[in-house]
Formats: sequence, C-alpha cells, structure tokens
Amino acid sequence: MATRTDTRAPAPQASDSHDLIRVHGARVNNLKDVSVEIPKRRLTVFTGVSGSGKSSLVFSTIAAESQRMINETYSAFVQGFMPTLARPEVDVLEGLTTAIIVDQQRLGADPRSTVGTVTDANAMLRILFSRLGEPHIGPPGAYAFNVPSVRASGAITVERGNKKTVKATFDRTGGMCPRCEGRGTVSDIDLTQLYDDSKSLSEGAFTIPGWKSDSQWTVQVYAQSGFVDPDKPIRRYTRKELQDFLYGEPVKVKVNGVNLTYEGLIPKIQKSFLSKDKEAMQPHIRAFVERAVTFTTCPECEGTRLSEGARSSKIDGVSIADACAMQISDLAAWVRGLDEPSVAPLLTALGGTLDSFVEIGLGYLSLDRPSGTLSGGEAQRVKMIRHLGSSLTDVTYVFDEPTIGLHPHDIQRMNGLLLRLRDKGNTVLVVEHKPETIVIADHIVDLGPGAGTAGGTVCFEGTVEGLRAGDTVTGRHFDDRAAVKKTVREPTGVLEIRGAHTHNLRDVDVDVPLGVLTVVTGVAGSGKSSLVHGSIPPGEKVVSVDQGAIRGSRRSNPATYTGLLDPIRKAFAKANDVKPALFSANSEGACPGCNGAGVVYSDLAMMAGVASTCDECEGKRFQPAVLEYRFAGRDISEVLAMSVTEAEEFFGTGEGRIPAAHRVLGRLSDVGLGYLSLGQPLTTLSGGERQRLKLATHMAEKGGVYVLDEPTAGLHLADVQQLLGLLDRIVDSGTSVVVVEHHQAVMAHADWIIDLGPGAGHDGGRIVFEGTPADLVAGRATLTGEHLAAYVGA
Repeated sequence: MATRTDTRAPAPQASDSHDLIRVHGARVNNLKDVSVEIPKRRLTVFTGVSGSGKSSLVFSTIAAESQRMINETYSAFVQGFMPTLARPEVDVLEGLTTAIIVDQQRLGADPRSTVGTVTDANAMLRILFSRLGEPHIGPPGAYAFNVPSVRASGAITVERGNKKTVKATFDRTGGMCPRCEGRGTVSDIDLTQLYDDSKSLSEGAFTIPGWKSDSQWTVQVYAQSGFVDPDKPIRRYTRKELQDFLYGEPVKVKVNGVNLTYEGLIPKIQKSFLSKDKEAMQPHIRAFVERAVTFTTCPECEGTRLSEGARSSKIDGVSIADACAMQISDLAAWVRGLDEPSVAPLLTALGGTLDSFVEIGLGYLSLDRPSGTLSGGEAQRVKMIRHLGSSLTDVTYVFDEPTIGLHPHDIQRMNGLLLRLRDKGNTVLVVEHKPETIVIADHIVDLGPGAGTAGGTVCFEGTVEGLRAGDTVTGRHFDDRAAVKKTVREPTGVLEIRGAHTHNLRDVDVDVPLGVLTVVTGVAGSGKSSLVHGSIPPGEKVVSVDQGAIRGSRRSNPATYTGLLDPIRKAFAKANDVKPALFSANSEGACPGCNGAGVVYSDLAMMAGVASTCDECEGKRFQPAVLEYRFAGRDISEVLAMSVTEAEEFFGTGEGRIPAAHRVLGRLSDVGLGYLSLGQPLTTLSGGERQRLKLATHMAEKGGVYVLDEPTAGLHLADVQQLLGLLDRIVDSGTSVVVVEHHQAVMAHADWIIDLGPGAGHDGGRIVFEGTPADLVAGRATLTGEHLAAYVGA
C-alpha cells in the first residue's frame, strides 16, 4: 500500500472558489435591483410577507435561468419539443448548478392519473405481475388500466423494394376495463338538465352553460345540420330525429358556408365535459356536471379500472388491483415478503420507492388514489419521492413551502429530509414561513419590507440569530406565540355528522358546533378533509374555499375574477353614453395591435419568444378612442393601474362613488390584498394571494357555514394575525366557520377543536379529542395537544 510522505497542504484549486450563487440586479416582477450571494451546499431559507418577491427571486430568476441554460445545451431539434424560456431580467447570475424544482403545482387531474402512475410505482408493479402473476396473461401492458385491448386483421401494403400486399393480424392485450375505459366510474346523463324539451332549438332549448342559440357555433351546427327541424319543440321529434339528435355519428355538415362536424348530443357532452376531471373544472361547469351527470362505480371492474383478465392474475393470492388498493405502508411490507431471485433488482427498486412514501409521511395513501384529489402539500411531497434516494450531488433543490399541509409532528420529519439532501452535498433553497423550518437554516434571506410595490428588496441576510435580533417584519414576529383563548363563544346549534365513512373514516359521529370558530386538526392523512368536505350534509348553505388553483390566463386579473370590473364598466358606459363592452380589453375596446394583451408576442420557434410592449396602445391594452372616455377624471387604464387600497378610496366617495365596486374592494382589503393592482395578471400571483383572492370572492356568498382548507397556506407570521381578525369578524356577523388547519395560532384562537387521529391512513379516521383549546392543552392526550401546549408555553 502506497504511503504519502508529502505533508504540505495542497495548493488551492481555482475550482474551489466557486462556492456562491451570485445574483446581481434582479428585476423580475416586483424585485428592485436585488443582489444576493447564496452559499452553495447549504440550506438557505427565503422569508418575507406574502407578495414580497420570494418566488420571483427563487423560482422566476435563479431556478428559471438554470433550467433555460440546461435547455440550451440540447440541439435545436430537441429544443423545438421543449418549453421555451425567456432569460429573466437580471444583470449577473453566476455559480448556478442544475436546479430541480419541487413546487406546489397540483398534479395532473386527468381521470386516469393516480398516485401510482405519477410516481412510476405502477410501472414497476405491472412488470412484477407480468413476471410472477398466475395465470400469466401477457406483458406489462396487460396489467395497465390505460392500455385498451386491440384486435385487428386485414391487408397491409409494405412499401419496400417491390410493393406487396400481405395479410396481417394484430393482437394486443391491455388491462383497461372496456366498460369504464379505465376511469373506475361510469356516468348516466339526465337529459332534462341538457335541454328544455318544450322549446325548439331556435327558441333556446339548450340549458348547457355557454350554449346560446343565437351565436354559439356548437348550437348552430345542430340547428342547421338538416337532421332536425330547428323550429320544432324537441318533445315533438320523430324517433329518427331524436336518435340523430342524441346519438348521431360524427359527420361533416356546412353551416353558414363553413365545414363543421356534427355529432350527437350525448357523445358531444361526454367528450367536452366528462373526459375532464371534475375537480379541474370551473365552478359553474362543475355545478352543471354534478346536476346533469350521476357518476357510479363501474359494475364490471368494481372501481378497480382493470379488465377481468388483469384482476384474475395473482401473486400469492393478491391481484394487482388488490395491491394498488392497499395502504402503501402495507404494500411495502408485502413486497418485502416476496422472495423471488429472478426479479430481485425489481423488488429492491419497488421496495425503495414505497419506503420513500412512508419515510416522507405519505404511507397512508394508496397507489390507486386519483392524483387530482391530493392537496398541494401532498402533491409536493409525492414529487420529492424520486429525489430522496438519488445519487446526484451538487444539485440545487428548490422547494416552495414544503411544510404546507403538515401537522407540527410531521414538520420535524420534513426538516430531516431537507437536511439530508443538504448533507449529501446539495444546495437547498426553500421558500418558507414556518419558524420550525426557518430555524434549521444555515443562511436566511428576508425580503420585504412590504408586499407588491412596497416589497422587492432584501431586508436581511444572515443567520437565525441575526434575524431574531434584526428589525425586519419577520424578525419582529419570529417568536410570536398566540395565547389560548380565555373565553370562548357559545354555539348557537350543531351540525350533525353521523356514520361518516369517506376514505379512512370509521363510522365517525360528531356534532360540529354552529355560530363559532371550529378548527378540525390532526396529523396529515388522519381524515380531516374527508370529514369536512366529504361528510358535511348538503343543503346547509355551505360555502367551501379549498386550495384548488385559480384557473385564469394572463388576461385574467383581480378585477375580472372578482366581478369588480362589471359595475366599473357600466359606470364608464353610463357616464359617456356608450356600450360597456368598449371598456373590456377582451372585447370591443381591445387595442387592435395586440388584441388587448398589452404586449406583442413574437414566436422564435425553439428559442424563447419575445414579448414587446405594444406600440399602438403603449401597454394600456385599449384603443386610443376608448381612453378618451373618462369617469371621475380617470380613464379605464388608469383605474386598472390603481392598487386595491387606492381604488377603495376612489370608488368610496365623491363623483367616483360606485357602491357595488366599493363592496368588492372592501372584501379584498379585508383579506390583506390591499397592495394588489386591479389589472395585475392572475398568473403572477403567489399561492397565498390566490387563496385569499378566492376567499374574498366567496365572502360575497351568503352562506350559513364557511369551510376553509388551510387558509394560512402561504401566509407570513405577520399576516396570520390579520387572518384571525377576519375570521372573528365573519363569525361575529352570524356565520359559522369551520377551518381545516395545522397552524397552532389558529388552533389557540378557536372556540372548539375537533382532533382526528391518532395516526394516518388506517391508523387514523377516529375522533381523538373534542373540546376547547384550553382543555386540549391541559390534557395533552394527543399529538396535537402536545405540540399546542409546547407552542403556547403551557
């Protein structure tokens, strides 16, 4: 064995000096020439009030530039198939490494997308059954509910040398249930919800959202197809007409000189509405589908999505349907119990993936759980799974509030995972509000001081001790602890839930008090959402505000989403004696140069497209003639440029007074969005801002019970106090509020707490505590009680 005799320290290498990510002059969104130096191979947490520019710096600048530069290393041919990314507005970005983004974007809500398909666990399970399953039914595709069985025979022409026609047969065995096409549910359509059969098509018989008889192309296809009489009431159709109207095969027809496809109403509805996931629909479309369509478990596959052949093939008496329905922690134990040397590498890989689920706190899920039903926090942790066992080092991992949806008990586990990624030699960047995670950081960057235009600067860089001692908003509130309520409100009644058994609930009986602030809590996966969203009886005037993303294009903004723009447009139209449509950038008032977008996009194929401000309207989005019309001294573009606070004052008094607009603006201020400008695109809002915008919109509905799903998601410590004040005002106005929440400050502020557990999955689903926060702290009989007692210092 060679020995080393030279004991002198090696000369420093130039490569060792690159231990910082340097950002200079970042101006993305609201950032104001931000310059920071982030240490590599450390855990850096970015804090600041919601809307201060954290995501703009971490995701839209650092991570976006890293991904763009990696994409540029591929050939132009490959880049043509990839999303094109523009270079962020920043002067210098040095020291970047490969960035892996683990964000809170919901997983695809396709009806055939499950936890197993998005994590590749199903792919490995299918290979396992294709090798060991008895009886053997075929290759892995025979066990896949997304692969239909195909059989074909006929003549094919082979164009090679001398052309010749040969007979061929084709046979592929798939695992898709033919009845439900791999969805697990079948649907029946209530025709009375699609049309009024006492009217003719020309009289507006359709009652489907968006189908208007006068101008809608879809309706014109039916009216002018020649298959039915548009002036005859539908109830008087002959049998042939009704068959063509409801079930007609696709056929080309000419409508107003344009070639279009005519198709029967039932297949048309199935393609346009039922092929999409219900959870991903806009609220009014979802309400229509729930009214018109009844979804029932497929009678042939019993909801497993699989064909009879796939269900018949078993390993030790367990079919692939049984395996996917198991709780993942149980499935991991089953896989470990299989002793088959011929597939040992596969069992090791599958076992490792399933163990990662358990380790990250998702052992309570099952592989057949639809991915659209996962919360934002669960979706983010599912994305983390593929990185846990990775051998890569010197990678930059970027996390967006990884503690969202986690009980204080689970946050410790998440902290351990973040530190493990760092200790392998990776740079970990985390956008976070929770003190429990901020406290483990090696380096902290605090942005602010305010939100929107009042933010976008670095207020503090350094250690946790320095943040505590500093005079920033985060530093001042870092050690805030809410006290348990001394006196609680008396309920005015109860909402009875009896025999709740959704998902993992075990015939739960509970009385939810009305007229008070009730918090439903428990570890992740204990059954909170199943109890609140799946078991509260309908017809109780329940207004539910969940974490679902707001769907809107870059043309959507807070003014259009909340309905604020309608009274403003009418006021402009009345003051100038013109049509309201002129004051919409998506309608008649749009600038012809940019079609009301304010910018002109140039597509450069595989290179990033260029967005340049429109020369005609100078980014104002309206025709010059429209901007000459004024209301109380302002044109419509000046109104959209106002902040909510400024607009609230403008529309509240004097000649600009519009009570309807002032009410909407008041609600936006109440939820802490006073800094947003009315015309800011929804695509630029942070997750917390979107949820509060949704809450402000729902506050207009006169519900008897408000159900909020983790309203503190994305909220800074300073904003939580404002939220508690808002919840108090809602309750004091006579509305009952039920909050699914983990934040200890909200628990301490509650009048009544319902705690589920004691664990997750089949270890949960029971009520382990009902009572006041003071009783929960005094008893400390549950995990929640222990953490709440530690939080309030009891």
